[in-house]
Amino acid sequence: MGFLVRALVNAAAIGLAAYLLDGISLEGLLPALVAGVVLGLVNALVRPVLLILTFPLTLLTLGLFIFVLNGLCLWLTSALVPGFVVTGFWAAVLAALVVSIVSWLLTTFVADTGRIQRLG
Repeated sequence: MGFLVRALVNAAAIGLAAYLLDGISLEGLLPALVAGVVLGLVNALVRPVLLILTFPLTLLTLGLFIFVLNGLCLWLTSALVPGFVVTGFWAAVLAALVVSIVSWLLTTFVADTGRIQRLG
């Protein structure tokens, strides 16, 4: 249930990034949902390997290279999902930043079980 909730949150975040940024285009709800699932899989399977391989560079840049890795993961997602297009590298990095912020905000209110949490 937790993966499904995170996939829906990713889909909403990708939709917002496509709405806000010029370099991102989304052709409907289904590509957004598929992109949310694929982004979740890329973040679970590919991103940890990339983090390990680029750890010295991440250390050298004081963690800022993680933004580049997030952009590359989003760019890979757009290459795998028809109907979701990222036109450039900087658009991918900015969209990854938007997706990260929105995902973080939404997952603070939704538990892994899919229930909405109350603050306090």
